[in-house]
Amino acid sequence: MSTDVAAQRPFTAEDFRTRVGRETGPFSSDEFGDHRLNPDMRHMIIKPNLRDAAVLVPVVDHKEGASVILTQRTTTLRSHSGQIAFPGGRIDPEDASPEAAAIREADEEIGLKPDHIDVIGRLPDYVSGSGYRIAPVLSVVRPGFSLDLNPQEVDAAFEVPLSFLMDPANHRRQSRVWNDRERFFYEMPFGDRYIWGVTAGIIRTLYERLYA
Repeated sequence: MSTDVAAQRPFTAEDFRTRVGRETGPFSSDEFGDHRLNPDMRHMIIKPNLRDAAVLVPVVDHKEGASVILTQRTTTLRSHSGQIAFPGGRIDPEDASPEAAAIREADEEIGLKPDHIDVIGRLPDYVSGSGYRIAPVLSVVRPGFSLDLNPQEVDAAFEVPLSFLMDPANHRRQSRVWNDRERFFYEMPFGDRYIWGVTAGIIRTLYERLYA
């Protein structure tokens, strides 16, 4: 999809809902994850005892065009510090479902209240190299919300146009050496925000499943 074609598409929350309605799964599989770009490392990524997690993909229903809320994690966190992420975290035993976990985490991390969130579907699980099986929960967020960031987890929250994230011209394949092996990943720089790794991988999955 070229940038010109992307610009002509209606990147609205209504169009997003329609596309998500055609997403039928399966949702629990090992098809998607960091190993898609690193098949030689599959045995290191797809392993027993993966920890279950969920993230909320919050698409805000702006009239001028939908956007996606992302966060920047604090630099003091033990894992993925300072990285761009979706609101989310581990699925607790008390959570009734991945959807419930994603909504809870969004409230705890950035103060996005459940009454502004309409969960509309899921993407297939995404397996991360850090040992998580992540359920991406797709949602439409009604404007008028007020965020309240948890400073112990989040340094910033910001919105990125859905049109930018769904344009493959903004998806760059990069690599770094990790444990003496070259590891590939996607990056999607947006201004001074550096979106990469698992978050970029989930965004790429969203593009492949709904917009490609």
